[in-house]
Amino acid sequence: MKVFYCIFLLFVVPYFSLGQIPNAKILKSEFIFEQGKYFAQCHASSIEEAKNGNLLTTWFAGSHEGNQDVKIWGSIYNGNKWSAPQVWADGIADKTYPCWNPVLFRKEAESTIYLFYKVGPNPREWWGMMKTSKDNGKTWSKPERLPDGILGPIKNKPKELANGSVIAPSSEELSETRWLAHVEIADAKMKNWKKIPIDHESSFNVIQPSIVFHPDNSIQVLCRSREGSVFTSWSKDQGKSWSKLEKTNLINPNSGTDAIAVGNNYWIVYNPDIPGKEWWEGRAKLNIAYSKDGLNWEKFLALENNDKGEFSYPTIFQDSKGKVHITYTYDRVNIKHLIIDPK
Repeated sequence: MKVFYCIFLLFVVPYFSLGQIPNAKILKSEFIFEQGKYFAQCHASSIEEAKNGNLLTTWFAGSHEGNQDVKIWGSIYNGNKWSAPQVWADGIADKTYPCWNPVLFRKEAESTIYLFYKVGPNPREWWGMMKTSKDNGKTWSKPERLPDGILGPIKNKPKELANGSVIAPSSEELSETRWLAHVEIADAKMKNWKKIPIDHESSFNVIQPSIVFHPDNSIQVLCRSREGSVFTSWSKDQGKSWSKLEKTNLINPNSGTDAIAVGNNYWIVYNPDIPGKEWWEGRAKLNIAYSKDGLNWEKFLALENNDKGEFSYPTIFQDSKGKVHITYTYDRVNIKHLIIDPK
């Protein structure tokens, strides 16, 4: 009997190690705008809930990524439909530059919405910009350049800390082969910023972290990498210092991911493929996986399952009513929006 019991544990415990698989249901799947009407290409969306309950989505778009006509566009969802896309920011400085990677953020108790974005000729030379809206995204302030050395959130959302300060996941592409991740912590008024490295001594190349909080008050980042895996690092002191980078069990084809806490689990949206010869390869499939510990992940929902095309750069957040929203690039011609019941 004891022998049988040990064998039973050997096979059963690993199966249940991640807990119960989420019984999530996709309630709505839709495109944000009419394809081909406003621009040729679009990419890198972000989504946020306004204080009045409306949703805001933003992305960059133009003739082609990196061209001077690429601007920051946005749309507002009133619960029934998305508004026609409008330009929310441009790259006009000493001359016109392309815009990149907008990120929306709102503190839970406040109405001000922050629009962070990047401006510059390429990801190695861009700089951080910010606008704000006091009227739920209807109008935006004049653009403000972030302090020197501060880029703002590179792809994924900042998080508000208990003391009211804000921690933004960020990174730098020093060259086409050397990437470094860091966080940027702003004070409660979003005026003073501090940059904190994430294991810059490592040989791993990581960018575009997402941030999740754990019950023991530790903070975890999950990063895109050039090394074929999603990498992670941990902070035990509210982002002031970070552990060595380590691999999770998720493969990564050099593509952006995003993660949040949902109930007692963590969810990550990712492309489940190995790196290809070119940076854009491996983005034809898109999944959601869940985890109990942030290290060991298991797929539970396929969002896209194609042999070709690009379905990438997901963003994920949970609204005030508990519904999970995901937006992602749909083959560079549209932004797709999903509403998911996590229960």
